[in-house]
Amino acid sequence: MSNFDPIPVSIKQRLMAQLCEQIEDAIFVLDSNLRYLSVNASYELMIGYKESFLVGRPLGIYAAEFLSEEEQLILKEIKDNLRESGFYKLDFSMANRYGETIDCQITYRKICIDQTVFHVGMLRDMSAVVKDKKQVAHLLNYDQLTGLPNRKVFLSQASDVLLDTYQEVVIVRLNIDRYRNLASLLGSEGINTLIQKFVKRIKELHLEHLRCFSHFGGDDFALLFECQDGNMVRHQLDTLMQMCEIPFTMNGNAATNSNIYCHISVGVSYFPKNDAQVTGLLSKAEKALQYVKQHGGDDIRWYDKTIEEATSGSLQLEADLRAASAEGQFIPYYQPKFLLDTGIITGFEALVRWQHPTRGLLKPKHFIDAILTHKLSFELFSQMANKIAKQLSEWQQQGFCQHICINADAAEFSHPEFFDMVSGLLVEHNIAACQLHIEVTESSLIQRHDDVRKQLNSLKELGVRLALDDFGTGYASLSYLQDYPFDFIKIDKSFISKIDTDRTQHAIVKAILDLADALNMHVVAEGIETEQQRDVLLDMGCKNGQGYWFGKPVPADVATEMLVKQYATE
Repeated sequence: MSNFDPIPVSIKQRLMAQLCEQIEDAIFVLDSNLRYLSVNASYELMIGYKESFLVGRPLGIYAAEFLSEEEQLILKEIKDNLRESGFYKLDFSMANRYGETIDCQITYRKICIDQTVFHVGMLRDMSAVVKDKKQVAHLLNYDQLTGLPNRKVFLSQASDVLLDTYQEVVIVRLNIDRYRNLASLLGSEGINTLIQKFVKRIKELHLEHLRCFSHFGGDDFALLFECQDGNMVRHQLDTLMQMCEIPFTMNGNAATNSNIYCHISVGVSYFPKNDAQVTGLLSKAEKALQYVKQHGGDDIRWYDKTIEEATSGSLQLEADLRAASAEGQFIPYYQPKFLLDTGIITGFEALVRWQHPTRGLLKPKHFIDAILTHKLSFELFSQMANKIAKQLSEWQQQGFCQHICINADAAEFSHPEFFDMVSGLLVEHNIAACQLHIEVTESSLIQRHDDVRKQLNSLKELGVRLALDDFGTGYASLSYLQDYPFDFIKIDKSFISKIDTDRTQHAIVKAILDLADALNMHVVAEGIETEQQRDVLLDMGCKNGQGYWFGKPVPADVATEMLVKQYATE
């Protein structure tokens, strides 16, 4: 270490001089009066002026005639800070000789050498950093699929409008009807394309008085209007609904070659009548939206007090349903299935009833939609399945071999505990798997979840019998027979009601029977209400049926009596 020689001052000075010339940051030296003494090559390139032009000229001279009042104040601030502290730092945007705007970070330092004052400045181009920040801000504030402002921006803009407005402000919330079904049908790429087309079409309407059009995600949108009279927006919303009557063409989508219709549900609230705060207005618009969706969709509803009352009723219904599930108030009623030629009972379909503590026995039409809305379907299915398993066990001990069929929705099949729950019940109650039948409606299969297919295949391997309910009412009935392992086809009652007089119904049912025979599948005709209907079906080769002519849904004890009576006469 003793032989180590420090770098000579002269070389050090030359190195620093070379560094200043080659560094990417723009460096300049000013005298005590802020006049240019020297600039490096990066400064010349960034600003657009050569050192020979700048030397001797005061800071800002190259743009002095263009300096705004704000920029002149900044220049004074620089001088004051350097005089008082010898340091100044600032982020700002400036225009160079070529008119380009540069986002910069500039640092000034006061340095004294041999009692001579110098001011050394360093100018760093921050354009890339600023661009990245802007991109991040855009990602945080705008939906990437549609380019529309997100919920955060919508709330901010709505708040700003309410603070400054002397007019009425209208908040609109809208959803696309059957969105989940469309997403399942089109796939992720297809549904994204549809959303983009939907947004583009709304933009092309050029709706009057529109202040903000926002995408909250999925099929969830919001619009903000400001106008003298909120009723002026009604015409704009009518235009929006008319737009939805024109189908969207999904070219190149493998899932469908047909046109897609995007019907919408719309909820509306407005200031000052409904609320004075953004959050309140948005909440009321969402309540109006939910009201429309609960009543079938494809409509517009402006918020009023009746919606609040309906919402309150819905909340009470949800509470009652959860209590019913916890307390076992859901019970099965059993509708018999018969052999058409002999009238022998072959099994039962379990239909849910709600033994309400104050309203008495309720049929599904009074509560099933609420069950689905509040995502209680698996709880309902589990409760019904437990009671049915116990009933099968009791009948088995009495020597009865009839099956019981339980209805299930794709929502239940999608539950991760579905298979384990069903298989566990078979083991717990020592039930033969073939005695348990599960019916699936066509409408629930439109979602076509892979896990539904897996669940059905697993149940089939277990020995559980599977039935496709309401066959012929869906849009892809034949494909379901190919994709899923069904044992039974149930002909919907809409094809049975006039089978003895209507040639079309007769032809449809005959085609279904022939198809089932070719596929080695059993058929059950639903909704048989007359002897004539029974006779026609029997002549056509249909062996099994159910309906009011044979028997209505009855409690477990009555169903047991029917079996006891049947076995007593055999």
